[in-house]
Amino acid sequence: MLTLLAAPALAGDRLALVVGNSAYGAVSPLANPSSDARLIGEALEALDFKVTLLIDASQNDMRRGISQFGRELRDAGPEATGLFYYAGHGVQSFGTNYLLPVDVALNDAADLDLVAVEAQSVLRQMYSARNKTNIVILDACRNNPFTNIPDFNDNGLAEMQAPTGTFLAYATAPGGVALDGTGDNSPFTQSLASQMSTPGLKVEQVFKNVRVEVIEKTEGQQTPWDASSLTNDFVFAEEEPMTPEQLQELQLWRSVQASGDPVQIMLFLRGYPEGSYAQEARSLLSVLMERELSDPAPPDPVPVAKGPDAAEQAMFEAAQADASAVAYQAYLDAFPQGVFAEIATQELAAIRLKNGTDPIGEGVTPPKEEPAAAAPIGADTRDENITFTTVLSSDQAAISGRSIADLIKMSPLYPPVDGLPEEYWKDKTCSNCHQWTQDRLCTQANSYLSLNMQRSLDKKHPFGGAMKQNLKTWAAGGCR
Repeated sequence: MLTLLAAPALAGDRLALVVGNSAYGAVSPLANPSSDARLIGEALEALDFKVTLLIDASQNDMRRGISQFGRELRDAGPEATGLFYYAGHGVQSFGTNYLLPVDVALNDAADLDLVAVEAQSVLRQMYSARNKTNIVILDACRNNPFTNIPDFNDNGLAEMQAPTGTFLAYATAPGGVALDGTGDNSPFTQSLASQMSTPGLKVEQVFKNVRVEVIEKTEGQQTPWDASSLTNDFVFAEEEPMTPEQLQELQLWRSVQASGDPVQIMLFLRGYPEGSYAQEARSLLSVLMERELSDPAPPDPVPVAKGPDAAEQAMFEAAQADASAVAYQAYLDAFPQGVFAEIATQELAAIRLKNGTDPIGEGVTPPKEEPAAAAPIGADTRDENITFTTVLSSDQAAISGRSIADLIKMSPLYPPVDGLPEEYWKDKTCSNCHQWTQDRLCTQANSYLSLNMQRSLDKKHPFGGAMKQNLKTWAAGGCR
């Protein structure tokens, strides 16, 4: 029976012929090929293939289907992709592979080519189209249904030679036997339908993953096989393009990851606590902290960081929060070769383009410094003229009576990153992670002067919000 499945594919782009034969008459029927073919057909339709589905096809149905498939592939042009999938009985004789229609009947091995369909005929049709990419998938060779016929001693399928631009995949190694499976689908097809829907996965990696899964599911009884003469990359499912925000997060994570610096990873997690790379960042941080705690050697006095230092990170985050030309220009003046220089330059150009040629940006009000005496109501600041060594007054006992210089040598009150195990921060000092100097701390403190950074003053800090309020007042007075 011939059934056409309508697909929303772009005309001529991707064409597939899918065949599943289960209801054999003269030889042993098979449980899964028809459901395997339906599963693959649905998966391919979802991937923008125009699918022709043949279920329980006779020899005439198969020959007509293969011929029509070749004509459609030739009409589609050289940029088209052709895919042929077959599930059912398959045998080899004298090194030639044959696919068996459901009406096959055979008494003598010499008549095989008269009652079956030669697999090479599919490759000939594909080759005639001269298109760049063709994929042939054979989930056959489940067993030899002609064991009672002399001269039929070969097991499985033989390895075929394919023209350039073809990917050949077999459910099992040449000469091996594939399992039909105990469920609705064979192990090979079930894994294939799942793997080829993975965005961005090249066809070679798809079948490598399938091979690993099938070997595991069959406990080593079946090893899928493939051979390729492809000359270009092919993916079944395209990856979604990244948004500017996702690209920025990825670029920052790559920089932080390359640095191997726990401080940079902590700062990244503060900025992206639920981001795409948060779990990976937490895992890396745990490894680095565990290594640091177990290493008997003292840390280098001046660590060389490949990524941004804390001052650069803080200034860039402040520029992002302020989102003004002034803030991005200030970052570029301070770090012309910084990790985020390219991003800052692009943002600055976009702001200037939007607001005209004024380098500050028409309609953009530069952030104004607030005098220390104008601290928000409820702030713990009690001294308008805070210096680096001024004794602070605060409702928080851990802050009151100590200077900023004292605090940065103390142990944190809260974890620097939510979920960080206590052994990595409890009873440690800030100097375990930060190489604080007065100048570097001043750079971070100045970020709290931005009007758009006011909301961050109440966010959790290893010393609480009071520490940020005092740092802000200190920066407003010139970081003396």
